[in-house]
Amino acid sequence: MPLVIFTPALQRHVACPESRVLASTVREAMDQVFSALPKARGYILDDAGALRHHVVIFVDGVAIADRRGLTDPVKDTSEIYVMQALSGG
Repeated sequence: MPLVIFTPALQRHVACPESRVLASTVREAMDQVFSALPKARGYILDDAGALRHHVVIFVDGVAIADRRGLTDPVKDTSEIYVMQALSGG
């Protein structure tokens, strides 16, 4: 079962402990997390269900390609890291 991990920077705003989920895509994994932690959805996704600009998700160390649909595949052994993206200059 994939493991979803939220960085401490996000956990400062909303409680989102590590979770093991049954999923084959990032969307399925996040939907399971959000069903248990509905407050986390607003910090991670925008009103259209896409990743917010300040959030990035990595699956097994690689940034996901589909920020809108979250269709990137995950394996049973995958680690999904959800973190705030840095911006500025």
